[in-house]
Amino acid sequence: MTLEQLRIFVAVAEREHVTRAAEALNLTQSATSAAISALEKRYDTRLFERVGRRIELTEAGRLFLDEARAVLARAGAAETVLTDLAGLSRGTVRLAASQTVGNYWLPPHMARFHRNHPAVELPLAIGNTDRVAAMVAEGSADLGFIEADIAREDLRVDELAQDRLVLVVPRDHAWAGRPPVGWAALAESAWVLREPGSGTRAMFENALIAKGCTLARFHTALELPSNEAILAAVAAGAGATVVSELAAAAAIRSGLVMQVPLDLPQRRFFLVRQVERRLGPAASAFREAVEALEG
Repeated sequence: MTLEQLRIFVAVAEREHVTRAAEALNLTQSATSAAISALEKRYDTRLFERVGRRIELTEAGRLFLDEARAVLARAGAAETVLTDLAGLSRGTVRLAASQTVGNYWLPPHMARFHRNHPAVELPLAIGNTDRVAAMVAEGSADLGFIEADIAREDLRVDELAQDRLVLVVPRDHAWAGRPPVGWAALAESAWVLREPGSGTRAMFENALIAKGCTLARFHTALELPSNEAILAAVAAGAGATVVSELAAAAAIRSGLVMQVPLDLPQRRFFLVRQVERRLGPAASAFREAVEALEG
């Protein structure tokens, strides 16, 4: 078993598609399929099964996926140790961020760090808050940036910055001319929401509970996995949403959606790192650079 085979297996498992995995890894489809076949033949175990036009992990494949990710994380950590010996003249800081942080808040910090340390690579993975925390915990990311506080003994979570949520609606929505009276009135509209596990959704749910309301009373027209998809659906008339002010700013300025007054809470952005894993010089420098600007 080789690290290359493990990388290929993880890429196929995460995408449930051989061709997309091959494109992501810059390999041919035949080479990708051959690597999976070699693993299955070597250990006489089926890792995938075909369901219609797609593939799914078998039970053995699901169990193997966690171990494969862990091995790749350890290999990445070993490589980081060697490259960090050269100081910041080279190296890699593996970043993971939830949607709003990764798409709007973090990139300017990355650009500033790159200007000062152009030889340090900054690969960024974007997922929801739960996925980012998992990546940091399993070692596939050195630093994570999330939008909701989490309580895990294996992770250190430090507040970095603040954002706020805003209520936005289509231009022809009833609330565009007459804001809702009280939090209970929010249930009168159809809603477009982020998926469970999203920091934005968790913040909104907590705000509703604090006001004696519950999301279970709402008509959720759509659940979508990104701020961009949410705002496009709202602009098309699908319903109201609560979203980051950073994410909604451009759509509000252009008139695609309307902001409605509502006393929504501020939310915080957090830096997440593994409690027991020592950061290398490059990751430490990136953390310190971000904290210095936001402190």
